[in-house]
Amino acid sequence: MHEQILIRIDVKYINYLNRIMEGYEYLGVVTTVKDQVGVLRIRVTPDTYKEVQDILENLPIEFEYVSS
Repeated sequence: MHEQILIRIDVKYINYLNRIMEGYEYLGVVTTVKDQVGVLRIRVTPDTYKEVQDILENLPIEFEYVSS
């Protein structure tokens, strides 16, 4: 069961990504895991997991998935 997505982005985009998730009515809730290196946790539900992945993959910023 998927309850989170861990990603790494450039730290200058942390606020941007958080605002995007706010705009999507919090399909995923963003928290910072390691702010110096841009590791973020996006808390999701099983119902919103795929939708949040689709949003991430269509953003105009680079990111990489991080394993827990």
